[in-house]
Amino acid sequence: MLEHQLIVMRHAKSDWSEDNLPDFDRPLTARGIKAAKLMGQWLSKQQYNMDRVVCSPALRAKQTCQWVLQELSVSQKNILWESAIYEASLRDLLSVVDQYSQGIHTLFLIGHNPGLDQLTDHLSKDPLPLSHAGKLMTTGAVAVLNYGAGPISTQSHHANLKHLIRPKEL
Repeated sequence: MLEHQLIVMRHAKSDWSEDNLPDFDRPLTARGIKAAKLMGQWLSKQQYNMDRVVCSPALRAKQTCQWVLQELSVSQKNILWESAIYEASLRDLLSVVDQYSQGIHTLFLIGHNPGLDQLTDHLSKDPLPLSHAGKLMTTGAVAVLNYGAGPISTQSHHANLKHLIRPKEL
């Protein structure tokens, strides 16, 4: 029996060194690239079969997605770039999950905070562990929400938190 899972990832560390660069166009730092690769390696070891990958089109999210998928040996032509994820509210993200989770077992969603914090908190019936700095979805963090035999759902507190992994913890 295949379990249904929603894997949520916040983009890795972005570069704030250029003051006049639009937020949407900020790239990853070297630390961010290293973290994205590390998280991709961790996901690979878990042997998740990503049925669908949906990612924000913001540069830092795109780069995170590309580095992670390289570690997973997943073709980048299968990525769906979804503008609704950028600057998304909880309601926006719930709509994205509803739209893209139909008929699949594992949905991989890559985006931004504060929306991903809100989404993870909304979906998980388990207590969410905070980092040492008191944060939930730090840059590069991955949350795996498990629905068991049931389909991926956006109902409040309906999923079990299987993992919440941050790059600094690996």
